[in-house]
Amino acid sequence: MLDQAMKKMHFLLLTIAGMIVAGMPSTSTAGGDASGSVTFDSVTVTGATNMSSKPKLTSESPLPAAKLKVKDLVVGTGEAATPASTVRVQYIGVRYADGKQFDSSWDRGGAVTFSLKKVVKGFTQGIGGNDEIPPMKAGGRRIIIVPSEMGYGENGTPDGSIPPNASIVFVVDLIAVK
Repeated sequence: MLDQAMKKMHFLLLTIAGMIVAGMPSTSTAGGDASGSVTFDSVTVTGATNMSSKPKLTSESPLPAAKLKVKDLVVGTGEAATPASTVRVQYIGVRYADGKQFDSSWDRGGAVTFSLKKVVKGFTQGIGGNDEIPPMKAGGRRIIIVPSEMGYGENGTPDGSIPPNASIVFVVDLIAVK
């Protein structure tokens, strides 16, 4: 009887440990890179917390994103953005399915400033927040996974860099809220 109770207790502890590990992002500091890497929902960011350089962003999701998802890599301490804010950001954007980069402010000379009212809905809410997602604060870095209907939808982009019905991913550094 005691042996059976011990087996049940052992199984319960292993189950709880597995649930805790499954709910945590994987992080590592391989190769002495203090900024590490973070994996979240089929997206891996290397150089996740080093905001002085372009992060490496990979994604290989077998399924499209069903809803807007975010993961803070660095939590900002400055002013919080709103969906109506004008923001200054650095960002990289890739396709969720295959990780192919379609845009990067890092590759075009640096940070850009724009109104969150003039970008796709997923970018607006991923930075400015909504009922379920807290807004970013200046000084933060965030992964934003955008479902097609909050991105470029059934048309994709005119240049074809984002195909129709494609989910997309951004890593955004919020430099300032104006």
